Amino acid sequence: MDGQPSRSGQPTADIVNRIRDIPIYRASIERGHFPILDKPEIARGFPDNWMTPELAAALAAGKAEYVLSTGTNHARMQIIRPPYFLLNSYYRLWSEHPDIADTWHAGCQRVSLTTVLATEHVARVNAKKHGRTTLAPVPDLDDRRLDDRTFYVNLTLDPAHWDRADVERMLAEIRTAREAHLDGRYHLDCSGYHLAHLVRKVSEWGLWDRFPKPASIVHAYEYTPVNVRRYLYEHFDCPVIDLFGSTELGYLYYSDRDGRYHPYLDKMSVELVPVAPDSGIFSMIVSSVRNPYMPLIRYRSGDCARTLDGTPDPTKIVRFCGREKELLNSAHGRGPVAQGDLDDCVSGASSRVFVHQLRVVGDAQGGAGRGEAELRYTTFDGGPLDASETAALSAGVERLTGVACRVEHCAHIPIGKSGKYAWLDRGTGGADRMDETDGAS
Repeated sequence: MDGQPSRSGQPTADIVNRIRDIPIYRASIERGHFPILDKPEIARGFPDNWMTPELAAALAAGKAEYVLSTGTNHARMQIIRPPYFLLNSYYRLWSEHPDIADTWHAGCQRVSLTTVLATEHVARVNAKKHGRTTLAPVPDLDDRRLDDRTFYVNLTLDPAHWDRADVERMLAEIRTAREAHLDGRYHLDCSGYHLAHLVRKVSEWGLWDRFPKPASIVHAYEYTPVNVRRYLYEHFDCPVIDLFGSTELGYLYYSDRDGRYHPYLDKMSVELVPVAPDSGIFSMIVSSVRNPYMPLIRYRSGDCARTLDGTPDPTKIVRFCGREKELLNSAHGRGPVAQGDLDDCVSGASSRVFVHQLRVVGDAQGGAGRGEAELRYTTFDGGPLDASETAALSAGVERLTGVACRVEHCAHIPIGKSGKYAWLDRGTGGADRMDETDGAS
């Protein structure tokens, strides 16, 4: 599989032979047609619908394991994969990436600054390895080390609540990564939001002399808004790279240092299907045998993308614009609105906006032309937008959604219980993602 699906999206004869004994695909093989595979079908009858003698043997030998996928506004899905499947996908891509492979081959340590749930996951794994049943209240650095290459530093749910002691501890731990390398280099792996919060705190408290600049940066855990990426580019002179993937698939695309996306479709292919008639937003349908224990054929990943010319060509993806289940129906009938669409609207009105969240209530969320919307935002400098920026933001959201929108500056927008922000609140208080492991394993 070279990344290009057949015209129909159907698997080749070679792929069919690989999956012939997997129960979930038997009916499709008999019909000679594979429909799009949705998450509920994967979960129905799990794991028996995937079990083969080879898989049973791999599970018994520890070559395969059960894990939970990450999710956005839906329940996490149980899957089967090789241990450290996503991590190995990350390491391979890092080692081959044209802009940052040098930091891999130079043996740079990887410091991971992301959700506290990811840190706690690593600490739990290490506790289990050492026969401990509980985590220390504050896991030490050894407990937060994933392997000899990677350790995690965040111990707080909401990075906006980091105090000076938190920041100084993290900076000291980052310096250990620099000091471990002959040339004082290290690789920073992060959530874009978390790194932006750290930059703000370091700037506020004048701690730049304690923050060694990384040799390369990857943000790979969630959608990173345009303004946040711009903010990182302004403060770091190394490549800042985005990786796109998932727990169940590994990584599929990477950006270069200029923000252009490139396919990384080893043993997989991608189809793009419009989410609505005449929509330029495409649902990603992935066929992959990269995971030998749970090959996914015509699997709806739940992610949305836009292409350079609006055609369903997976080699022309220019934007991963959010999750399909989070699409908002516009009230003026101009098609669905994705997270990336609102992000473009916000960044077009002001580069000062940091975190933003759209709250829709009443009929606004159903596209009936009534109801109301409110855009809450914080800024990098802490101050409110001026009157012209506020008016531009309000008008832009109304053009995008078809709903009149009030704009409100906030000193703080709480992060979700997963340690990630929800861009859309449908009047439920901003229920958000349920990710646990991020990229830890």
